[in-house]
Amino acid sequence: MFDFDRVVDRHDSWCTQWDFVADRFGQPDLLPFTISDMDIPAAPAVIAELHKRIAHGILGYSRWQHKDFLDAISDWYQQRFDVTVDQQQIVYGPSVIYMVAQMIRRWSQPGDGVVIHTPAYDAFYKVIEGNQREVLALPLHRRQGEWHCDMQALEALLSQEQCKILLLCNPHNPTGKVWSHAELETISALCARHQVFVISDEIHMDMLMAEVKHIPWSSVGQGRWALFTSASKSFNIPALTGAYGFISDESDRQAWFQALKNADGLSSPAVLAVAAHIAAYRHGALWLDALRDYLRANLHHVAARLNAAFPQLQWQPPQATYLAWIDLNPLHIDGQQLQRVMIEQQKVAIMSGETYGAEGAGWIRFNVGCPRSKVDDGLDRLIAALHICIQPD
Repeated sequence: MFDFDRVVDRHDSWCTQWDFVADRFGQPDLLPFTISDMDIPAAPAVIAELHKRIAHGILGYSRWQHKDFLDAISDWYQQRFDVTVDQQQIVYGPSVIYMVAQMIRRWSQPGDGVVIHTPAYDAFYKVIEGNQREVLALPLHRRQGEWHCDMQALEALLSQEQCKILLLCNPHNPTGKVWSHAELETISALCARHQVFVISDEIHMDMLMAEVKHIPWSSVGQGRWALFTSASKSFNIPALTGAYGFISDESDRQAWFQALKNADGLSSPAVLAVAAHIAAYRHGALWLDALRDYLRANLHHVAARLNAAFPQLQWQPPQATYLAWIDLNPLHIDGQQLQRVMIEQQKVAIMSGETYGAEGAGWIRFNVGCPRSKVDDGLDRLIAALHICIQPD
């Protein structure tokens, strides 16, 4: 029903991934597998709604606190996660990471600590350190192909006097880990015990690639917490801006609205983002399920080709996200050399694992949110670069 193999040329569309690849990789005209958006058009239902809204002709100031938007969110959570939403808890913002920054400022002071699981989405480091807070890193550990959190080590961090916030990523970027109900309950109890606030970034919640279930923090959270998310990743609409979430405590919600409306002057949402979210959640489920099947097949295709070329990798697709987090350490190659070869010789841009912290050394993050033909082109270049780096001098 949907043609995900269709190639759309994104050049000259002011596209971060394609038109501005030189900003991060130093050279233009590279084949990019980088920032986590997709080379796949947004859901037809979303595009149709945007056309309808544009055709209306008036793009004036708007609101998000209305039945259409709130009910679309509530119904999505009920249908997809079997979770009942308290609409009084819903808040809106321009992006998930902006919302995270607001709550960090609300719940902590300069010099306080924020726990994150590493390797971590690079914006987490930036938003913590950019607000003069300290990163308290807790490495995830991989055993038998699955990622695990050391709960004793987590409690040791949470018990520190300077620790005020746990910034959770669920599903986790870049590993693709989906947190189990038991893990989240344990984390919730530990945070409550040590009076640590929780911010849960759940922007990848709809991109599950394995037979696992996403558990929203709202179903396990104790005390004061915030969950922030968006349809932007799942439906490929991040350029519209727009995110939403849930804040458990009423005084925190009032402070939230005070900060947005008065301190930051953000009283009107982007109307196209609101319309897109409603359309996605009302009419996009069939498209999303088909897309996930396609992206899951892309990930298994990466596994088949990489493991055939380098059996020692034994790489397996992640539980969630369309981001292939690949451990190249078994090949014993120099990561900096690999980046040079990929950029200068193979003309391909793939994210270095060290972008996501020291634990990412020897890894790469390969974005497969694109037509299969592009995945194959990227794999050809990656495999060629790996062969060059493996060759003795």
